[in-house]
Amino acid sequence: MPMTEVRVTDEVVLGGAPLVLIAGPCVIESAGHALELGRAIADIARRAGVPYIFKASFDKANRTSGTSFRGPGLKDGIEVLGRVGQEVGVPVLTDIHEPSQAAPVAKVADVLQIPAFLSRQTDLILAAAETGRVVNIKKGQFLAPLDVKHAVAKVRAAGNPRVFVTERGFSFGYNNLVVDMRAFPMMRALGQPVVFDVTHSLQLPGGGDGVTAGLAEYIEPLASAGVGAGVDGVFLEVHEEPARAKSDAQNALALHLLAPLLDRLVRINAIVKPAPAAARV
Repeated sequence: MPMTEVRVTDEVVLGGAPLVLIAGPCVIESAGHALELGRAIADIARRAGVPYIFKASFDKANRTSGTSFRGPGLKDGIEVLGRVGQEVGVPVLTDIHEPSQAAPVAKVADVLQIPAFLSRQTDLILAAAETGRVVNIKKGQFLAPLDVKHAVAKVRAAGNPRVFVTERGFSFGYNNLVVDMRAFPMMRALGQPVVFDVTHSLQLPGGGDGVTAGLAEYIEPLASAGVGAGVDGVFLEVHEEPARAKSDAQNALALHLLAPLLDRLVRINAIVKPAPAAARV
């Protein structure tokens, strides 16, 4: 099936030749932190020639422990995300967990993300689609690659063709995820852009006695393999000091490692990225 380009903004298009970066802290820790980190990542992406989308959650509703930090919540989170979009000057992506969140979040977010654990929730997907914003469906850890076609069909049936899918690993035994590189060409064959969530794929879910552990040391080889397999974008949780991150500390990329990683990924992408004719939506 021909690839359909999905335009987030005039500068950020998924499914075309440039590799797109989706990156930011796992959760909004404070307004100041989000703005500072967003500016730093945007500057690195600009230098690398990579279109950039800021990402952060206003609520981590699926934390392993009920005592873990969840974020500022909907009201304050929307305010922070709106400031990032305006003051940093980049498009914004965030996840929603309930249909009622779609409309208010769509006022500030350019991309509404369906979390992996909720990737079969029809009402949630339809609510996101009906806003007209770009919809990112994270493939559930329990879904085979081609199973995402049904979630994509729900978005398109709502009259919204602006949808892409994200791989974030498949459950493999206890407290472990694996990434099947065959999944990327399989999902791209459905005609929608595919993003690789590298850092979440390196989680060890629940493997840290009440927190999610991770294997950040494998970010570079896994990201390189995914770009080599032809993905349209990479999704990275980035933090200036991962050990102090309030969520997913063990699988976040340190900010100072982002520039060399992007340089590597851009070079790989230039060699392997197919450039088929595409219909922009």
